[in-house]
Amino acid sequence: MKTKAEIVADRAEFESRAIGAFVGLAVGDAVGDLGRSQDHRNRYGLITRLLEDGKSTDDTEFGVLTARALLDSKGALTPEKTAEAWRRYILDRGGAKKRAGRPLYGAIENLSRGMKPPLTGKFNVMNIDDGAAMRATPHGILWAGNPQRAAESAMADACVSHDADGIWAAQAVAAAVAVAMADGTVEEIMETACALLPPRSWIASAMDTAMDICDRLPNIEEAYEELHTKLWTPEHAASPEAIPQVFAIFRLCGGNPKRSLLWSANFGRDADTIAGLVCSLSGAMHGASAFLPDWIESLRKPSGTCLDFAMEEDIVALAKDLVALSCEMGA
Repeated sequence: MKTKAEIVADRAEFESRAIGAFVGLAVGDAVGDLGRSQDHRNRYGLITRLLEDGKSTDDTEFGVLTARALLDSKGALTPEKTAEAWRRYILDRGGAKKRAGRPLYGAIENLSRGMKPPLTGKFNVMNIDDGAAMRATPHGILWAGNPQRAAESAMADACVSHDADGIWAAQAVAAAVAVAMADGTVEEIMETACALLPPRSWIASAMDTAMDICDRLPNIEEAYEELHTKLWTPEHAASPEAIPQVFAIFRLCGGNPKRSLLWSANFGRDADTIAGLVCSLSGAMHGASAFLPDWIESLRKPSGTCLDFAMEEDIVALAKDLVALSCEMGA
C-alpha cells in the first residue's frame, strides 16, 4: 500500500482513482437496481452493462451528501457537522423522496424533532442496515492511504442514522476504499475491512461465514449460491448480510471491474448497494478507466431519485474536490 506522500505525488492517478471509486458507486448502484428488477430479468436475463434507463438511487445520492458534508467541514467531520449537512441538504429542501431505507427516514424525522446524534441513530428503526455503508466511499477517497482516519470519519457520519453493525459496516467500507485508493492488494483490502469488525459481533460472525465460503469455494460460480443462502436474513437485508456479500464478491472477482459488476449487479435483493460498493472498490483499485466514458457521462449527474439537491452536484467534480482537500490536509 502506498503512503500518503506517494499518493499525493501523482495527482493524476489520485484523481483517476477517486473518480473510479465514486463513479463505481454510481455504476453499480444503477446497474444493480436494474439487475434486481423482475421486468429487466424477464427481458435481458443477466444484466451486463448500464442500460439507457439506468440511473442513480439513494445509494449514490447519499454518497453525494457525505461528500458534500466532508467538503463543507473541510474534512473535520463530526456527528454535529453531519447532522448540520442533513438539515441543510435534506430538511431545508423538503425532505427525502420515498426511495431510501427505513433508518434514513427515521434519522431525518429524529433530526426534525430536535434530536442530536448519536441518539438519532441509536433510537432508530432498522439501524443496522447498510444505509450508512452505502454512503461511505467519500471517506475512503478523502483519507486515501489512511484507513484508520477513514473509519473515524465514517463513524462521525454513520452515527447520525445507524448504530452498532450499521456503523461498523460503514467503517469497514470506508477503510477498504482508503486502502484500494492507495494501490492496496485485494488481500490488504480484505484484511483491513475484517479488522474493523468487532469480535463476536453479528457482522464479524457473518464475515467469517462469507470468508469460509470463499476459502472452500474459491470460484465465484461455485460460491454464489451459498453466499445467498448462508447469509440470508428474513424480510429485510441487514449489514451482516449485505456487507459480507460485498467483500466476498470483491474477493472472488479479484477486484476485476467487469466481473465485479456482472456478479454483483445480478445478485438480487440488495443488488444496488452490493454492486455499488463492489464497483466502488474495483474503481478505486483501477481508476476511472474501469468504466466506459459514456457511463461516466451518463451518471456523473445524479437523478434526484431520492434527494433533490443531488441533481445540482457532479460526481466527477466532487471526486476531484475531495482529492484537492485531501492534498491540502496532508497525512
